Amino acid sequence: MHALLTHLHEAGFRGAPRPLGFDERGREVLAFAPGTVVWPERFALVGDDTGLSRVGRLIREFHDAVAGFVPPPGARWQRLIPMEGDEIIAHHDLAPWNLVVDGDRGPDGWVFIDWDTAAPGSRLEDLAYAAHAFVPLSANPAWQRADAGPRLRVLADAYGLDDEDGRRRLVPYLGRRTRAMHDFLRARSAAGHQPWARLWAEGHGRVWREDAEYIERQEETWLRALLDC
Repeated sequence: MHALLTHLHEAGFRGAPRPLGFDERGREVLAFAPGTVVWPERFALVGDDTGLSRVGRLIREFHDAVAGFVPPPGARWQRLIPMEGDEIIAHHDLAPWNLVVDGDRGPDGWVFIDWDTAAPGSRLEDLAYAAHAFVPLSANPAWQRADAGPRLRVLADAYGLDDEDGRRRLVPYLGRRTRAMHDFLRARSAAGHQPWARLWAEGHGRVWREDAEYIERQEETWLRALLDC
């Protein structure tokens, strides 16, 4: 992770914590990211088109910055879920609970944290996971939005997903990436691994499954929104 964050900082990306080296026990030290985590109390910051567009641009800036990263020999990744691609080192948890916002810092005030599970993956997988969380694509009536389709379009436009083929390929990832989280929690819970067993018992697996089912039922809606047809 240290090598990855160092590369991002040197590439000019300010949406990740700045690495500060290692302490006397060999632990990685990162600069503190001041501000407030968006989820759940400050979700309104990304609840309109302006905030959501900023998220899309930030993700694109990260993906472009990381594209030139060459992992050091012997690099090991804490890959939780098998990914279908390896074109970049993806974050794998781009979500409001990992976005810290500090309004006093201007353009540098939006920072993604929790890079521990960064690992090889694809741009579309990373973007699909972010769409589930930031649009959000939720089966829960408390979070489900009537404008989910248009908001998905806003995120894709801000990211710069311009080609029709890329937009078509994104749609199936929306459901697959969400269902993969359910399957991961189920498997880890069955094996007795924490904190996953606790999260499963608290109902997180059910939430991911219901969201996946909702997303899969609405694939035509997402496709029409993305293609504006």
